Amino acid sequence: MKLFAKGLFLLSALGSSVIYAQTQPALPINFQHVVVIVQENRTPDNLFRGLCAQTGVTCNATPPITTSQYDIQTSGWLTMGGTINPTAIPLANTYDLSHQHPAWVTECDLDPATGKCKMDGAAGVPCNPLAVCQTVTNPQFKYVDYSGGILTPYFTLAKSYGWANFMFQTNQGPSFPAHQFIFGGTSAPSSAEDAAGTFASENMTKGTGTGAGCVATEGRLVQLIDSTGTEDPNNQVYPCFEHETVADLPVITQSGTTPPPITWRYYAPGPGSIWTAPNAIIHICGPDGKGNCLGAGWLDNVDPNNPADFLNDISGKIVNGQQQCLLKQVTWIIPTAGNSDHAKINNGGGPSWVASLVNAIGTSPCTNPDGSSYWDTTAIFITWDDWGGWYDHEVPTILAPPQGGYQLGFRVPLIVVSAYTSAGLINNGRHDFGSIIRFVELNFGYKPGELGFADHRASTDLTEFFNLSIANKRKFTPIPGGQSAATFLAQPVAGPDDDD
Repeated sequence: MKLFAKGLFLLSALGSSVIYAQTQPALPINFQHVVVIVQENRTPDNLFRGLCAQTGVTCNATPPITTSQYDIQTSGWLTMGGTINPTAIPLANTYDLSHQHPAWVTECDLDPATGKCKMDGAAGVPCNPLAVCQTVTNPQFKYVDYSGGILTPYFTLAKSYGWANFMFQTNQGPSFPAHQFIFGGTSAPSSAEDAAGTFASENMTKGTGTGAGCVATEGRLVQLIDSTGTEDPNNQVYPCFEHETVADLPVITQSGTTPPPITWRYYAPGPGSIWTAPNAIIHICGPDGKGNCLGAGWLDNVDPNNPADFLNDISGKIVNGQQQCLLKQVTWIIPTAGNSDHAKINNGGGPSWVASLVNAIGTSPCTNPDGSSYWDTTAIFITWDDWGGWYDHEVPTILAPPQGGYQLGFRVPLIVVSAYTSAGLINNGRHDFGSIIRFVELNFGYKPGELGFADHRASTDLTEFFNLSIANKRKFTPIPGGQSAATFLAQPVAGPDDDD
């Protein structure tokens, strides 16, 4: 792997701390590929409680949290007037919790004196369908049952590579805006609205047609939120936006260098899904007014047919006489509904799905033009798009105005995987989706914060997850529980019918 810098830096052989000596940061890393795997709607307390039962793992939810402790609270979850001890439910459970902005406000229970969430309002988060929810005691206060081993791939990844104790979704709301932040750093309709703190804050307005983004049917709208955190029902717009995204880098070239455009691929569970972020960006989608994206950026870079195509694309198979080795510089992989971990609509396949993706990268026979392997040159970020309405004990950082009316949201898991990530690494930086974008910018030679959105507002760049000393390079060991590419390619492809 190449290491180079633009400016002064120190990269310790014993760690990966970077000391910047000037305003223009150093470039301490150079992975040839970054893969962002996005799952759905979980918090660390909900999904990773079973990690605390693993041999050699220490969990602690009482500050200060050390770099050897997973910050997961296993009992005494706060509710107004007391505490509740959580109980287990299956990953593929039969009800969903609201993760709209009003649910965020309820669960946060903001203390006006401190400006911080009390984190004791989860019991007020709406649950649906009502007939099921009425049969469940404390439906918001649950952890995923790990007794049958279904979560073993997630626990293995967390223990074998890097875990973030403090990763927060950037937005205070559900999937559509969350995926916009992951892909483009903002859910605002334009750059000017991002600067003013005006964002798309919900999923599509119900009862007004089908689809999302620029392929939504006429009359399909999305709610906006202003800088005060107010959602005026009269302030709704068609969900087709125009601003730069990660796919448009570089936006502003650094002094003395002009990095080439990024190469990218976005694997999605359907062209009109609320999880398919590029469909909401006009210059990428190129909408034809008939419900189709026909833009060059879409046709060249978005696979809306089957997320499992990724497994074929880096398989090294011979197709039409050429080896199939199609890993781009930046890749986003969005799951089908069944493999998503989304409450009520998943089938329990998420952990195996994620393990299969990591295994495909780790065992790919493909090489880069310089002869290096995909495993040796890829940084993998596994995160969840929003909290899903579940309880989590960690208090989010709320940004200053004007963006503070909708940022930041609750904690979500983040696992970082690479040949240069130490086993059992636990990081206590406070990250959000903008941190991932900032890493991409730094890694590929762009100005950190170049988009000027969440990447500019992020306080971290995730470089602490990597120690690029050659002596630290690790051989890949397959993650147990991953299924074959054929298994996932044969599954039905569907995103959410809608998302609460």
